[in-house]
This record gives sequence, structure tokens and C-alpha cells, in this order.
Amino acid sequence: MTTDRFPEGKTYTKNMEVIAYHELGERPAFKMGMLKNAEGWYLYLSHLWHSGHTILEVTDPANPKLIRFIPARPHTITANIQVADGKMITSMGTRPPMFGGEPGKTGERGVLIWDLQDPTDPKRIGKFYIEGFIGHRHYYDGGRYVHLSCGLPGYIGNFYLAIDIDDPSYPQEVSRWWIHGQWAAGGETPPASPHVFLHGGAYVEGNRAYLPYSCAGLVILDLTEIREPKLVSRLPFSPPFNPWIGVHTAMPLSSRKLVLVNSEAVEENCKEPANYVGIVDISDETAPRLISLFPVPEKPPEAPYKNFCEKGGRFGPHNQHQPQHQPCLMQRDDRVYITYFNAGLRIFDISDHLFPKEIGYFIPPDPQKRIGPLPKTLVAQSEDVLVDARGYIYVTDKNLGLYVLRYTE
Repeated sequence: MTTDRFPEGKTYTKNMEVIAYHELGERPAFKMGMLKNAEGWYLYLSHLWHSGHTILEVTDPANPKLIRFIPARPHTITANIQVADGKMITSMGTRPPMFGGEPGKTGERGVLIWDLQDPTDPKRIGKFYIEGFIGHRHYYDGGRYVHLSCGLPGYIGNFYLAIDIDDPSYPQEVSRWWIHGQWAAGGETPPASPHVFLHGGAYVEGNRAYLPYSCAGLVILDLTEIREPKLVSRLPFSPPFNPWIGVHTAMPLSSRKLVLVNSEAVEENCKEPANYVGIVDISDETAPRLISLFPVPEKPPEAPYKNFCEKGGRFGPHNQHQPQHQPCLMQRDDRVYITYFNAGLRIFDISDHLFPKEIGYFIPPDPQKRIGPLPKTLVAQSEDVLVDARGYIYVTDKNLGLYVLRYTE
């Protein structure tokens, strides 16, 4: 096991083994993508507080090797990344104040397409300019279409937008879809809630797109005619759940006719309505129904705080492992890997979808050095998780480096 300046402090685990830690040059990472070729395995990371992307070789997961950091223009937030079909898709926007942005400073905007013929040296081959803000995650599993969450002038909040990258040097908009009321410039009456927006990106299965539309709930779109998306159904979640990001992730398990959904904790110390992780039955996709909720993670018995709300920072669900049909990534439909901010990584068994149960967790030590402005209380905040086809688990954090883990039971 490599311990690249492994953080000091107590680590809590259940059925988990820590394989490695990489400091990433003190650039905490956010989203991740992966590529495997004949030469090895490569992990691509976006960043929260730094403008750019990092490439690690993880052929030997116990010894991740830093290949390079690719800088972006200053004042640019580069939080999103996806790798598929020999391409890397990244997004950019002006860094907002909550992520360290400076008033009056602007960054580069839009979506970049990179060629990964040499996985250690991406070549920028195209750009789709977006004047507004690009959302939490985009979807690309190869081929022509990239599915985005983005905001544009004249709209209230982010909405769904698809682009065609068949000619990556000249990407084109294909279609857009929004909930009525978001198009203010079109004269629509704004939604009653200010939290109607597409936070995470679509997850696409066949001709269906599953949209996590914050307080507006789970939205299912028919993309049979991708230039004219049509609403299939919508399942609201807020109230009673946290309205700001009432549905953060919507990931279908099509073989089981289920969708995994979760909100995102927003306020520190749980000062908000309840968050959740749940399972939606879509056996009748015109009438989706919530059928189960995951148990709330409990603190380790030996932890010095009464519960995770008392610990500080955010406590609640955030990102799930999303394979997006990539053969180098874990494709299991009976297990959920999800980050829980100050509760670390949690793993759930959903072989019985009516009774999800927690089977493992990893809670990293709290950072000793602040790198980004959040959280207000300097505690561990696990952000994203990616699981490769070999079973190695990669976890990022707001103020720490990359952990490589393995489930042991």
C-alpha cells in the first residue's frame, strides 16, 4: 500500500480495505472518469478548487502514479468529466463565489471534447460554447450525443440539453427540454418553487432519459425522437424531502425496472428538511412509485460524536457510482456505492429492493489543512465515487486527496 503523505487521524471502516492514498499535489478532486487500454488503466479527475484536470495511472491500484495536471484558464471551474469511446468530455464555467470565485473575474465557458488516443496526453479537438452555467454532471457513454444539464440566458435554472459531437470539431445543439415555467423569456410563469432545475445530468438507457430535477422530482423523458424529447412521467419528492436538491441523482437499473434516487445534503449540521436515498419502481413508467428508503447511516460506535449531524460539515447523500455503460467500470445492479459527505463512503446491498441494507463503509480522517473554503467546519467531506471492473473503489474529498479502497466481505 502506498501512503503518499497519508492523512493523520482516525479512519473508520466496515468490510473495507484501504489500498492506497494519493495527495494529487494538494488539489482535491471531484468527478472522475476511467479508460482502460492494452497498456493499462487510467483515472481522470476534475477538481473543485483548482482549474484543470489530473491524470493518474492506476494499473497497479496500490501505487497510483501521477501522469500530469492539465491546467485550465484561471477563474474557471472544471468540476465535471466523463470518459467514453476514446474521448474525454469536460465542462467549464466561471467559478462561482462558493467555490472560491472572485467578483468580476470570468473563466472559460462551455464543453470541451478531447481525444484520448494517447491516454496520457489528451488532445483538445472541439468545444461547444455555453453562455450560462453547466450543471452537476453530464452523461456520455460513447457515440454521437452528449447529454447536459445547463442554464442559458432567458431560462430560470438549469434544464436538459443534448449536443451532437459526431463531428467533434463542430458540436451542435440537438434539442432541449425544460419544465414549463423555466423559460422566462418565452413568457412562461415562473415555477412556484425557486428550486425547479436539473441539478445532476440525465442518465440514458436506450431511448429513455432519467432526469434528477431537484424539487420537481424524477423526470422520465422519451428520446425516441431525440430532437423532440417527450415527457413520460414525473414523480415529485419535495415536499417532504429537502427541496433545494430534492433529486440529485436518478440512475436506472433497467433490467430490474428500478431507478435509484437520492437528494443532496446542502446545509451543514443537518439544518434542513430530511435527505434520503431511495428506490423507485418503474414497471409502469407512466406511474413511477417510491417503494423503499435506505437506512440512515449510523456513526461508528467508537466515534467521539453523538451522530453525524453533530460532527460538522454536511451529512447526507451526494454522488453514486455511475458506470454509464463503460466496460472498465463495475456494472452490478445489486449494490449501491454512494458518498455521504462527513459519513464517508457507504455501500448498500439492494438484492432485495424492498429492504436495502448497509454492508460496508469508509470514513476518512478529518483533514488537517484547509485547501478550499468549504466546509465551514474542517471535517472530511467525501464527494464522488467510482468503482472499476476489478472492484477497486476511488473516492474524492473536499480537502483531501484520492483514496483507493476495496470491499472485503
